[in-house]
Amino acid sequence: MNTKRIPLSVPNFPGNEVKYVSDAVASTWVSTAGPLIPKFEKAMADYIGHPYTVATNSGTSALHLSLLEIGVGRGDEVICAALTFIAAVNPVRFCGGEPVFVDCDKHFCMDPDSVQYFIDNYCEMQGDRLINKTTGAHVKAMIPVHVFGNMANMERLMDIAEKYNIKVVEDATESVGTFVTEGRYKGKHLGTIGHYGAFSFNGNKVMTTGGGGLAICGNATVQHHMHIMTEEAQDMSKKEDDLLFIHTDVGYNYRMNNIAAALGLAQLENLETFIKTKNENFKLYCELLNGKNGLRMIDYTPGIRSSMWFYCLYLDDCKISRNEMMTKLAERNIQSRPIWLLNPDQAPYRDSLCMPLPNARDYVDKIVNIPCSSNLTAEDVRIVCEEILDITK
Repeated sequence: MNTKRIPLSVPNFPGNEVKYVSDAVASTWVSTAGPLIPKFEKAMADYIGHPYTVATNSGTSALHLSLLEIGVGRGDEVICAALTFIAAVNPVRFCGGEPVFVDCDKHFCMDPDSVQYFIDNYCEMQGDRLINKTTGAHVKAMIPVHVFGNMANMERLMDIAEKYNIKVVEDATESVGTFVTEGRYKGKHLGTIGHYGAFSFNGNKVMTTGGGGLAICGNATVQHHMHIMTEEAQDMSKKEDDLLFIHTDVGYNYRMNNIAAALGLAQLENLETFIKTKNENFKLYCELLNGKNGLRMIDYTPGIRSSMWFYCLYLDDCKISRNEMMTKLAERNIQSRPIWLLNPDQAPYRDSLCMPLPNARDYVDKIVNIPCSSNLTAEDVRIVCEEILDITK
């Protein structure tokens, strides 16, 4: 039995993290006014090939800012993923809106067929607005989540959005570094296809700033307004505001701090190395587990270079349950986790409108996330696989 603790997903700090953070502390620029924040925004903009970025204190903040820019307000409806972390849904409620939940496809992402089912069965166009006939609400936006480093079917979703005048906020919080390799959006990074996008740099992500995020928008005017809103709606570009503290709106304390930006700059220098390792480890998992003992690794969306944030083991025809698998792995010092409880089953959203969810419910019962850190070695992968095969023999 394995005695080495193998974590699920932990930060990897192989480069200039300590130096850049120490330099930031030594400079005394540690707050949201530090000079490294715009430098980090520019570095991320260059990396993803999109100029309009706003560094935030979380991916959730980035999503909330995007919905505010769209104008989602009280009573509006937003099409949301049933299968994703609840942070992708809560910002809708922050704005006073209501989510409508749809199913996932085989790669965990928003299913265009489920979106179309909602539109065909519940909605009608009234002028240039999509209206829910039952509630009378304006369906104003959708939030496709690129789950685990996969890509939602953006070609179909953007076609639906254009046809029904719906704004698209890409939740790419789990997919930093994933880009399209074929089709209409070839060369584009996830988060840059829709009208708005959001990244997360939480501690367990492919790259981290400890806690932080990035909002992606379409033009400099919106970018400027987002910057203002992250700092309590105080427009520091106004000369007279240096001392008068003039606030133009109800703003938020959403700006990234300088220490987080320092950490992010160091992490970005090694992001491609992290992704290379994660791709190699996933390939090894597939070689060692696929087709054995009723097990299968869920592959990533075709037509992308994925960052492969989390690995998903599907208990296809396995003799033990998801919970038994996780318990037995924990006994062998291997950390794992289930996929999320579905959002419409969570207390705040049990009364929300929800489409049929056959794919999402199947994944909840049969998916186990297994170790995927970017500092995971090939030997670690082999140990995990040996223990999984022993447990399921």
